[in-house]
Amino acid sequence: MKMHRARPAWLPFTALLALTSPLAVSAAEPAKKTEFLNSPQALAADLPFSQAVRHGDTLYLSGQVGTVPGTRNLVPGGLRAEAQQALENIRAALEANGRTTADLMKCTVMLADMADWPAFNEVWRAFLKKPYPARSAFGASGLALGARVEVECIASAGS
Repeated sequence: MKMHRARPAWLPFTALLALTSPLAVSAAEPAKKTEFLNSPQALAADLPFSQAVRHGDTLYLSGQVGTVPGTRNLVPGGLRAEAQQALENIRAALEANGRTTADLMKCTVMLADMADWPAFNEVWRAFLKKPYPARSAFGASGLALGARVEVECIASAGS
């Protein structure tokens, strides 16, 4: 008589399936290396964070405000100019890592004043092409350097 080993009562059936699935990650598979990435301008600014982090097929970009590249100075001109520069800074970070805005998957927009939402959308639509990445936005108080807008994104870094 063949004995079947019963699953522990605490192990949910879906977890049992995941553990026995051929798609489950093998313990013998090497761990994906995390890379902390900075352009020469980001290194020169000596900020306490990485400009981007790549883990596997995903590139995580730090939030960008509308600063003149290599400085901590916001571009003059208010929300529209800052939004345009923040998006240019994102494009530069993507390109420095072999990616384009077409690789964007998800962006988060922080606005110092939600009344700027329509103006930001105009800049966004002019800067990016359809299909747009997923996006969320919220009002935030006290953005870095007194910025009107900050944008952070996640991009595909796959082959």
